[in-house]
Amino acid sequence: MISKEEILSFGDKIDEIREEIAKEIVGQETVIQQLLTALIAGGNVLLEGVPGLGKTRLVRTLSKVASLPFSRIQFTPDLMPADITGTNIIVKTEAGNEFRFQPGPLFASVILADEINRATPKTQSALLEAMQEQSVTVAGVSRPLGDPYFVLATQNPIEQEGTYPLPEAQLDRFMLKILVEFPSLQELGQIVGLTTGGEHEPVRQVTDGETLLRLRQIAQSVPIAEAVQAYALKLVLHTHPELPGAPEITRSFVRYGASPRAAQALISTARVRALMQGRYNVAFEDIDAMALPCLRHRIALNFEGLSQGRTVENVICDLLQDMAQNR
Repeated sequence: MISKEEILSFGDKIDEIREEIAKEIVGQETVIQQLLTALIAGGNVLLEGVPGLGKTRLVRTLSKVASLPFSRIQFTPDLMPADITGTNIIVKTEAGNEFRFQPGPLFASVILADEINRATPKTQSALLEAMQEQSVTVAGVSRPLGDPYFVLATQNPIEQEGTYPLPEAQLDRFMLKILVEFPSLQELGQIVGLTTGGEHEPVRQVTDGETLLRLRQIAQSVPIAEAVQAYALKLVLHTHPELPGAPEITRSFVRYGASPRAAQALISTARVRALMQGRYNVAFEDIDAMALPCLRHRIALNFEGLSQGRTVENVICDLLQDMAQNR
């Protein structure tokens, strides 16, 4: 049973977490809000940006604030699946030699998959089961992972050298794709002062795994009107050019659209955002706000769209504008 006090204190707890993160991360308010939204909703996050923007520092700071077991995996072309899942090793005992499972870095609560697109597809695919089923299977034995469990991956833009684009099936496992923008002049000055100056105030633990799971339960109880839910579902359907009633922009520029996981992500994150905004109901504006991070990595443009310089973000914004006019 969700109490009224828990609902009212939801925003206060989020603000407390955000304030602690701000001790280590300058600016990036939208990135932090979307990251916390995904964590409360129980999803994985893909952070994309050029090197040096603090993506790794952000994830590490979050694990400290939540006091969750943290594991960092630096993805490189020579990384093998067993390096992250773990493997059976031979151990000498009094009874003789025996096989014993040695857990890999996936056995934590917050997994930082740093520069995930620098590893080969074979190693990237080793994350799929952990991200979707929260378990790891080695030598035919499936081992459950703890809860909460988050995979927070960082990625360099695809046009950088030495990268392997994530396949569609892997991208779809990420609830949100968050773009980390370059800081402004003022923010850049604050970053330099924070990282090159003297000691600064360390972050405190202000939440834990049990609290995060309780916040998720509160968010899942947020009601959503039929009209708002239908709006979210139609948005996902309108990204498919092959379906009847697809908008002209979709038929012209989109090769394939978002999966049903996109609809699940839209509803789940919109519920969390509503509570963050101090409302106990999902509004159309919550769906609009979460559309870009939920859909940008689940839609692919066709040759016509690419040749005309369109972007996935352009298409999503045009779809939202078209649907808003026809509500």
